[in-house]
Amino acid sequence: MHYTILDTDLYKFTTSYAYIKLFPYALGTFSFKDRDLTVYTEQFIEELQEAIKQLAQVALTEEELEYMTSHCRFLPRIYWEWLSSFRFQPDKIKIHLDEEHHLNIEVTDYLYKATLYEVPLLSIVSEIRNHSLGYIANMTDIINKLSGKVELSNIHQLSFSEFGTRRRFSFDVQDKVVEYLKKYSQYCTGTSNCYFAMKYDMKPMGTHPHEWFMFHGAQFGYKHANYLALENWVKVYDGDLGTALSDTYTSDAFLSNLSRKQAKLFDGVRCDSGNEFDFTDKLITRYKEFGIDPTTKTIIFSNALDFDKALKIQQYCKGRIRCAFGIGTNLTNDAGFKPSNIVMKLSKCKMNAHQEWRECVKLSDDLGKHMGSSKEVKACLYELQLE
Repeated sequence: MHYTILDTDLYKFTTSYAYIKLFPYALGTFSFKDRDLTVYTEQFIEELQEAIKQLAQVALTEEELEYMTSHCRFLPRIYWEWLSSFRFQPDKIKIHLDEEHHLNIEVTDYLYKATLYEVPLLSIVSEIRNHSLGYIANMTDIINKLSGKVELSNIHQLSFSEFGTRRRFSFDVQDKVVEYLKKYSQYCTGTSNCYFAMKYDMKPMGTHPHEWFMFHGAQFGYKHANYLALENWVKVYDGDLGTALSDTYTSDAFLSNLSRKQAKLFDGVRCDSGNEFDFTDKLITRYKEFGIDPTTKTIIFSNALDFDKALKIQQYCKGRIRCAFGIGTNLTNDAGFKPSNIVMKLSKCKMNAHQEWRECVKLSDDLGKHMGSSKEVKACLYELQLE
């Protein structure tokens, strides 16, 4: 189910290294949330615990170290050498079912290590859930549907990356999907999954996650979070990995905080929630206010997309701003069953062991997707003058 430490998204490694460089003593807790409030069974828990035991055996191999060193020039070899000594620790993972049989998972550790647990745990939960519900993937059907998506992309020159690790149907399904994309897609620019990038000689894709901004918001205040998070990213990567995530505290707050220097330096912005068409208009307006030609910049759209919607967005952006797409669940979990709607986010953090814990929140552009206690979400909204 989980055979290699590279079976995760690239931005987990880039974020891990950023914590090591700037905040090596910071600690954090990642908490699981099932937005569908799925009822899980005790048998599910047993299978999950067994999979986590197996996860503890995963280690970076010499071959993988050499591959990542040569294909990720923005991460130094010393990081991969450290990662070769890293092991997942089952005792760091706290799992239980509450009275309503909803699943609770928490992981607490130094942030440069804790961040590495998120994607593997989500992908494991998704696969075991599908198995426990008796779902069986029909690969013929999946590939037939995939061929239509790839054909649409090829005809319309629609560029996309495969972003489907965390909520995939299974490891095997993602493997077959990426293999097909490698063979037949003319405009698949890569995959976020480092293992499949290595296996199929594709470009590993990714920059930074919401947690990077959530950490800055908790530690330095919500008004300054977006600006400081981007500034610190530049300190670590010096212009590499230049796609800025826009929606941790709503896109309006992000665009308000965005400086001219950052707008010029970053290659573009990732839109992960809200109305993509409205966001496109607002971002183009902001670039023009800075005297920047929007056609030199790129929006990466990644909010629960399918290819039909991506095509509509591409047509809307045409001649105005460049666009590309990160497509996940629609590629790796389009098996005829309702996919899991699960996330694992940074819920609290502290700068070092001697400081107090501070709660983390996320304000989505989608209604109902704010994360954090109602008290802290309200405080964040108030500080950002959003209510």
